[in-house]
Amino acid sequence: MSLSVKTPGKLYIAGEYAVLVPKQGAILKNIPIYMTAEISRSREYNIRSDMFDYAVDLTPDGNYRLIQEAIQTFALFLESRQQSLSPFQLLISGKMEKDGKKFGLGSSGSVLVLTLKALSALYELHLSDDYLFKLAAYTLIRLGDQGSMGDIACIVSDQLIYYQSFDRQQIARWAEEMPLDDLLEKDWGYVIEPIQPAVSFDFLVGWTQQPAITSQMIDEVKSSMTPAFLKETQTEVVQLCQSLKKGEKEAVKKALHRITYLLEDLHPAIYTKPLKRLKAAAADLDVVCKSSGSGGGDCGIALSFSEKDSAALIDSWQQDGITLLYQEKGIRDDQS
Repeated sequence: MSLSVKTPGKLYIAGEYAVLVPKQGAILKNIPIYMTAEISRSREYNIRSDMFDYAVDLTPDGNYRLIQEAIQTFALFLESRQQSLSPFQLLISGKMEKDGKKFGLGSSGSVLVLTLKALSALYELHLSDDYLFKLAAYTLIRLGDQGSMGDIACIVSDQLIYYQSFDRQQIARWAEEMPLDDLLEKDWGYVIEPIQPAVSFDFLVGWTQQPAITSQMIDEVKSSMTPAFLKETQTEVVQLCQSLKKGEKEAVKKALHRITYLLEDLHPAIYTKPLKRLKAAAADLDVVCKSSGSGGGDCGIALSFSEKDSAALIDSWQQDGITLLYQEKGIRDDQS
């Protein structure tokens, strides 16, 4: 019998870069462009992704490294429960790209969570979101990943969230000092809090068709962050979170404009020419646009508070060569 699970993409609304620092917050939105995994028992290990034209077993392979590392993490988790991994067949499908160009929706994080979720389903473990997040974060920490883990928090939650990052160096030390089951029971110090907006808006994603290399962007930009940038960004992220919950439209727009300014001032590489055009398209509309994630290409987002202005924004984007990748109408808690 084959089991099927899925995971979404994600985009940052606010707090990117700052959230790389422990205790800093960010707001992320799930994007329901899904990756799917089908898993079943098998006589031998067979792992295939539609990203590649070949399958692998557990023999290390560079293209399948993240999937194989997730499997290794799950095997360790099973051992902590006096169980062992047995052969299975895993098929992963759903490319978050077009013509070989990634959308920047967090496909790596989605694949990681998807693999763990599929194995959890196969072993009928019904792992909580908290456990899935910790297992995914543990895998990335073991690989030396320097990200905030906000992407996997949002992918696991599959909803709009406020995420506050944890001290990854502390968790890495704990991982060396204690068994995995003890590590999973520890309080890591992160926050994952669902946000239910009390103001209605259209959420739009514009793709610049210019892929960004996130790791290079992070290395280039993070050294520019100052205590003032971190403090101001956190203030605005918290304000944005509260304003969304209270339904204060103008305060939402003001916080996003301020966060955009802080990013523009942080480093010139964040806002490429296409992203500048994407943002400028909101002029004279009841809309606020900004870059998302590392910037340097990929996607930008828009919150539109007028259906008419949403249409005008889409037209403007199309004229500037920006593809409407996703549109969600009327986000609000009483419509969820």
